[in-house]
Amino acid sequence: MSSSHALKIRLAPWALLSVSAAWGMAFVVMKDAIERQSVNNFLFTRFVVAVVVMIALRPQVLKQFDRNLILRAGAAGIFLGLGYIFQTLGLARTGAAVTGFVTGLYVVFTPLLAYYFLKEKITKVIWGCVVLATVGLGLLSIHGFSVGIGEMLVLASAFFFAAHIIALGKWSSGRDAYAMTVVQLATCGLLSGVASIPGGYSAPPDSGVWGVVVFTAVICTAVAFVVQTWSQAHMTTSKVAVILTMEVVFAALFAVIFGGEHLTLQATLGGLMVLIAMFVIVLKENEEVEN
Repeated sequence: MSSSHALKIRLAPWALLSVSAAWGMAFVVMKDAIERQSVNNFLFTRFVVAVVVMIALRPQVLKQFDRNLILRAGAAGIFLGLGYIFQTLGLARTGAAVTGFVTGLYVVFTPLLAYYFLKEKITKVIWGCVVLATVGLGLLSIHGFSVGIGEMLVLASAFFFAAHIIALGKWSSGRDAYAMTVVQLATCGLLSGVASIPGGYSAPPDSGVWGVVVFTAVICTAVAFVVQTWSQAHMTTSKVAVILTMEVVFAALFAVIFGGEHLTLQATLGGLMVLIAMFVIVLKENEEVEN
């Protein structure tokens, strides 16, 4: 293994952790914005702005598009877009905390799909981290739980988010991460635009919501998905899923710091469990590089 490749493998988990942090921050800053604009309208605007900014910054990316890349990235974008749509439908029918926990169950779906479709070997250590992260998510997120249509819709979103991770695991290697991201986000914009049709489209109502749109579009969408697409070319999908569960931990942390919320002993214990699972995965990754 070349030193350059080994360095990329070492950096990938930490780059992915920054994605989790950005998505955790998005939960906090979006809270007020989606009370003033419908979620599907917000997502449509967010994805369109992200695509426009990415193309404006690097117009030559359009030359990277070919049939192979569009088909692969478009398929990954469909999984991602469906994940967001089903999550939104479920959120309207159940609580935000339960939605966060059930969405996080992609950490369970991912290794199962990886084993079936990618023939990835899932070790006992990885399964241990999956279980630890899942229990931690539960402690962080839920206080009482019942299964209804809302929970089932969010569970479907978890499946689609896992499928997106698997798709990137299979197709991101050897392809331009920036171009892959533009196509994925354009597909998400198309899907969320279709989802907005029944209620009609309305632009962000004020500068505050526009500010949140721009922040989430550039940092939490364009930059984050480029980093995720690049990272997945250097990591197994099961490890990706565990590290991305840190999104919920960061969301809780930022809610305490910026939102004035209080962290309970139960939530703290849950966050520590997810954190331990993430560190075990990263240490395991580094150990494999050294060997």
